[in-house]
Amino acid sequence: MDCLARVADALWNPWLLGLFLITGLVYSIGSGFFQIFEFRTWWRATVGSMLQKPERKDGGLSSLQALATALASTMGTGSIAGVAAALTLGGPGAVFWMWISAFLGMMTSCGEKLLAVKYQRPGPGGSLQGGPMYYLRDGVGSSLLAGCFCLACVPATLAGGNLVQSSSIAASLEAAFALPRLPVGIVTALLAGLVMVGGVGRIAAVSSALVPAMAVLYLVGGGAVLLRDWEKIPEALGLILSCALSPAAAVGGGAGWTVSAALRCGVARGVFTNEAGLGTSAMAHGAARTDHPARQGMWGIFEVFLSTMLVCTVTALAILVSGVWDPSAPNALTGAPLTAAAFGSVLGRTGEGMVALSLLLFAFSSILGWSYYGQQAVSFLLGREMGTFARSVYRTAFLGCILLGAVWEGTEVWQLVDLCNALMALPNLAALLFLAPQALRLLRKWHVQERNNVGKPKAKKMEKPY
Repeated sequence: MDCLARVADALWNPWLLGLFLITGLVYSIGSGFFQIFEFRTWWRATVGSMLQKPERKDGGLSSLQALATALASTMGTGSIAGVAAALTLGGPGAVFWMWISAFLGMMTSCGEKLLAVKYQRPGPGGSLQGGPMYYLRDGVGSSLLAGCFCLACVPATLAGGNLVQSSSIAASLEAAFALPRLPVGIVTALLAGLVMVGGVGRIAAVSSALVPAMAVLYLVGGGAVLLRDWEKIPEALGLILSCALSPAAAVGGGAGWTVSAALRCGVARGVFTNEAGLGTSAMAHGAARTDHPARQGMWGIFEVFLSTMLVCTVTALAILVSGVWDPSAPNALTGAPLTAAAFGSVLGRTGEGMVALSLLLFAFSSILGWSYYGQQAVSFLLGREMGTFARSVYRTAFLGCILLGAVWEGTEVWQLVDLCNALMALPNLAALLFLAPQALRLLRKWHVQERNNVGKPKAKKMEKPY
């Protein structure tokens, strides 16, 4: 495990985090900072479309179902515990770099989802399949890199998307209600298994119901904290900005924070909460049936906005304004207990319960989302002929890992998660940079069409008009 940790640390050095930022910057500059100056365009294409009657889809997922499936994995324990841990390790300045990462990641995510639909392929039963392995193979022309991505994806889903999440569920229920961990693991595995056997359609259906409910629940609780202490928000924002540039001066130098620590923790937290650049959520969006790849790219922008710019920001500000954050305390809180204390400072036991329930729902939804990614990776590696058998074997292993995660408290799994995430990110970021001219050209063409069609009757859908 020491060797694994050293390799993971070597890969997650500043140069890799910088590559995430560079990729986002390339797409941001190439699109004319689309996420800012075309806010109305992507907001109308996402939130605005939710108010319209959904169109009938002949196979594949709707854009909203694809978003919910992707958010099921991105809005995990990192949104609650991860942000609190970033504050402890990198100081308030980490929040600033999380924002920078998310801001640039909005366009990285847009490119991922656009390319996932551009290179999607028919799947079994009228479904659609897409993701980094397809645009690596068919766009970049490298089956080797596509295979490497999938080989890293499978253990990542079993570790980070399963063991970690199952452990969080069991630990939270044990702490809140003194429930034994093994029975919790069994129930979690049964529920996950019932959803998984229904394929991506059932995962999408459950996610479409679960994700909005858990997001609203969490944001209501966080909003209550911010509403009570609204006058402290400017002070908290000032602390975030000052710590980003001079952590020691801002907090007195006692916590050992540096600008580099803030940058690393912030960028890493942004990556882990919105997955922009990892390529995983692109697999969910690659199953969407839409009239143009760029339209699905708009949902990629919204995904990062919701998961990081909104949910993670609420977590960070709630912790800072509530007064529960004290890094100099001998037994300073961190992780989920710190977030629970922030919510509890306003809502009492109800607030702590809201955090525990949100953690439970976030973790379970992550299990569902990552199970789909793992199945897609296995199917790609072994081919359609072996796909059914391979998915059955994978599902069995996945459910077994849920049981293991419920009773195992080993921290070594995080080293495996970090390593696999890095090995997924490297080929995916390379593909995004290589295919950037193509992706940006599609985005510009679609934007011109949308601008010309505003206020006009919707044209009849064309098959692959791109």
